[in-house]
Amino acid sequence: MDLAPLIRNVPDFPKPGIQFKDITTLLKNARAFQYVIDTWKCRYLEQNIQAIVGADARGFIFGGALAYAMHLPFIPVRKRGKLPAKTINGNFELEYGVDSVEIHVDALAPGQRVVLIDDLLATGGTMAATAALVKSLGAEIVEVSFLIELTALKGREKLAGLPVHSFITFEE
Repeated sequence: MDLAPLIRNVPDFPKPGIQFKDITTLLKNARAFQYVIDTWKCRYLEQNIQAIVGADARGFIFGGALAYAMHLPFIPVRKRGKLPAKTINGNFELEYGVDSVEIHVDALAPGQRVVLIDDLLATGGTMAATAALVKSLGAEIVEVSFLIELTALKGREKLAGLPVHSFITFEE
């Protein structure tokens, strides 16, 4: 299924010069959403995956659905201050400053095989910080996967050494 036409491009959002890739147009197409989840499930079915890790916030949509489809635990990685129990955090650079993500210290066990899911790979900062947190808990990252990758922003470079998959690539 060609998913790219189902992604709406919103010029100058959230600021001038940005070409925002809106996934809500794909999500409202039940067949396309199901195709994405089913394709991910088939991709990981024989890889002894033990948990799905989703990045805040749209990674929760895809990661949660995939975890449900595969009968696996879903592990959220949230923005700083959003998880209620003891956490560890990882910082990453934004265009204008630094942000932080967190995971519960008891979310994953050493050696647990996981897939990291998010909607979009842009600069790679969020997922690099997420991967560092997962590794610090001793889990094994089988793959990092995205619905969309903006190749011009070179996010894969921040994820060097990790297997990266994306359904759709855009140059802009």
